[in-house]
Amino acid sequence: MPIFSAFDGTELAYHEQGTGEPLVVVPGGPMRASAYLGDLGGLGRHRRLVLLDLRGTGDSARPADPATYRCDRQVDDLEALRVHLGLDRMDLLGHSAGGSLAALYAARHPRRLSRLALVTTALRPLGLRASAEDRLAAARLRPEGPGHEEALAALRGWLAGEREYDLDLAPFFYGRWDDAARAHAASEAAQTHDEAAERYFDPAAFDPPATRAALSALTAPVLFLAGELDGGPRPDLARRAARSFPRAEVAVQPGAGHYPWLDDPEWFVRRVTAFLDAPA
Repeated sequence: MPIFSAFDGTELAYHEQGTGEPLVVVPGGPMRASAYLGDLGGLGRHRRLVLLDLRGTGDSARPADPATYRCDRQVDDLEALRVHLGLDRMDLLGHSAGGSLAALYAARHPRRLSRLALVTTALRPLGLRASAEDRLAAARLRPEGPGHEEALAALRGWLAGEREYDLDLAPFFYGRWDDAARAHAASEAAQTHDEAAERYFDPAAFDPPATRAALSALTAPVLFLAGELDGGPRPDLARRAARSFPRAEVAVQPGAGHYPWLDDPEWFVRRVTAFLDAPA
């Protein structure tokens, strides 16, 4: 397990899977260890995945200063990883909350990116986030079966802050609620650093007008991949976010939720590799 030193001396770990050109991957959660990503549905057969454990998660050390869990503070961790890997420019993929960190990196270091893939991310740095109505609209797209109305009532309660998130709500985050999805959902609590997650999206981390202005200098191609059934973000929200990037394209994966590499690995890998391997 490789280790490198962050800007403040915190020792951070990353995990490598697959072969080929490196693809640096930022996990979501927020602040969930990278293990939940697996090999992104087989993407490791096409790229060497460099799966970062964000500070305080997985095999990475906890920092002396908890304020450094803030999303914008961790941009320097990504830059330290790029330098450690000896890359002049890197391909970067951010999932969910990790997409916010990846976008902030793109705004601060636009010349250090060759390609950027943002997977099911709403982009808080642009002032965008999924609304309760977005999540309910996505939930209504799902087939009605036994217990559907009860599940919707539970989702409304969670969105209203009347109940904690639990596994009863997990099916709304997956396109297919099968054994693989159940196992994946059950691992979430053990992989997430709760204190760090609370600090990650500190409003002080974001300045949307400044970020939009900085992103205008980004020449790297950008892919927004949204899930048809995902509520956070809905495809329309992903399209709105894409407008802030000079060279962005949007792909909507049919039947997919928040973890599209689990719902249809072949579709996901084919679409992401087509983007990564396309001529500049």
